[in-house]
Amino acid sequence: MRLATWAPDLTRDGPGLLLRDIQSGKDPQIAAAVGVIRAANADVLLLTAFDWDHEGRALQAFSDLLAKAGMSYPHRLALRPNSGMATGIDLDGDGRTGTGDDAQGFGLFTGQSGMVLLSRRPLGEVRDLSATLWRDVPGNTMPPAPPDAAAIQRLSTTGHWDVALPAGPTTLHLLVYAASPPVFGTGTRNLRRNHDETAFWTAYQAAGPMVVMGSANLDPVDGDGEGEAIRALIARLQDPEPRSEGGAAAPQTGSNARQKGDPALDTADWPDADGPGNLRVDYVLPDKGLKVTGSGVLWPADGPLAETVMTASRHRLVWVNLALP
Repeated sequence: MRLATWAPDLTRDGPGLLLRDIQSGKDPQIAAAVGVIRAANADVLLLTAFDWDHEGRALQAFSDLLAKAGMSYPHRLALRPNSGMATGIDLDGDGRTGTGDDAQGFGLFTGQSGMVLLSRRPLGEVRDLSATLWRDVPGNTMPPAPPDAAAIQRLSTTGHWDVALPAGPTTLHLLVYAASPPVFGTGTRNLRRNHDETAFWTAYQAAGPMVVMGSANLDPVDGDGEGEAIRALIARLQDPEPRSEGGAAAPQTGSNARQKGDPALDTADWPDADGPGNLRVDYVLPDKGLKVTGSGVLWPADGPLAETVMTASRHRLVWVNLALP
């Protein structure tokens, strides 16, 4: 069974715009996203940057595109994300209310940049942990906040879900999330939140073998985040170290030249001259008791698929194959 995660940048600047672009049939980025998903051919796929709407119209329209391309995912999950969920409170302490930073997770409208789980297999019980208050997480590093803000501030930028996936005699628990970037925002708030969103899974006890999937927005050794959080999670589970030829072949100039990590493990292609460079920020991490038979990052060094991957998103799809009874 192939499990994959990807941040496809299927998010827009206003509600309904993603649906509009999908239905137009003329958006090259959406067409490229379909091409990437088809090339990956995953059995279960988590998309961590997909706009949510109340009736699921954008997801249905995109699923129809995938089905036309021979990629049918009859089982889908898209819970309302924290991103864009208005609070009416000055959560980030900048003296203003009603901004994207004052939503439970950054977003200019309800559901911007949500999560979608697509599966060829039926999904089981879902435990939505997205309403967990940040202050209630043991060992949290939440900065001081006014009482009204602390009383409602959730940990999850997008969401934390525990999704049961029956697989023969085994039931896997897919622990999925998409964390805040460690930079941007006021002070160290995003840095701390990003750390705690990943640390949450390190302490979490699932009811069976688990696989953590999603966008940690956190590199183990490079970038601006607190890397010990993802290192601790990797130590608890197993790291198949998915690799790519495209990442390995990326120019090691600018920010890349100052990095310590193996470029073949990178999963995001950010600017090298005036940006953070390429980083490893997307993960599929299985329990130590699960048998991994293959893994990779879908990032060819050249050819038509390389162009498709580049057009689709700055992130690269990560996949892991598991052998199940």
